[in-house]
Amino acid sequence: MAQLILTRHGQSLWNATNRFTGWVDVPLNERGRAEAMIASCKLRDYRVNVCFTSKLIRAIETTIIILTECDEICGGRIPILKHEVTDPDWRGWDHYEGAMAEELPIFTHAALDERYYGELQGLNKAKTAAKYGVELVQEWRRSYHVRPPGGESLEDTQARVVPYFMSRILPHLNAGENVLVVAHGNSLRAIIMKLENLNPEEVPGLELETAVPIVYDLDQTGQITSKVVLEK
Repeated sequence: MAQLILTRHGQSLWNATNRFTGWVDVPLNERGRAEAMIASCKLRDYRVNVCFTSKLIRAIETTIIILTECDEICGGRIPILKHEVTDPDWRGWDHYEGAMAEELPIFTHAALDERYYGELQGLNKAKTAAKYGVELVQEWRRSYHVRPPGGESLEDTQARVVPYFMSRILPHLNAGENVLVVAHGNSLRAIIMKLENLNPEEVPGLELETAVPIVYDLDQTGQITSKVVLEK
């Protein structure tokens, strides 16, 4: 049996001002960092073997805080960001002396990035709803099939997230390792849809609070045996 912990990043500076963020690389604010610290404390009694996160700083910040604020989570191992040799920013960061057994690897990948909001990025959500109508903006935000202008639908997001989950994350779970995934509202919705066999009509009601861990116990076939939401 393995555990999968899904956590949305803490509040960002743009979350606080109610702006569409998407792929804009906005950091956490003070509240977001505090939320990540609280999440770390809630996960104190859990153990993580490997972590996956997006390329966006708000998710990476949240990951580092969770794994270092209460370091019992790491089971005595040191969190280290790993870089693919195919990454255009790779600079030979894996060339060092060390024992892998003493490390907790953190893998970052764009497949886990937030949904791309296209022309909505940077706009205030309330003002956008006032301009275009609440129903249309809600469709842009939550519909499975509908794309915002110039952006991705959740269906598009799922098409990049789920293959990455199946090829990179699921093998660790099948090997009995506990996995932490820190990502974004829509990339996590894509994973949850897959895990819980949700249909597109159930997606609009799937709300994920910032920095609230969801812990799944999975059996050897990858089926959920229990689910716990560690509320604020």
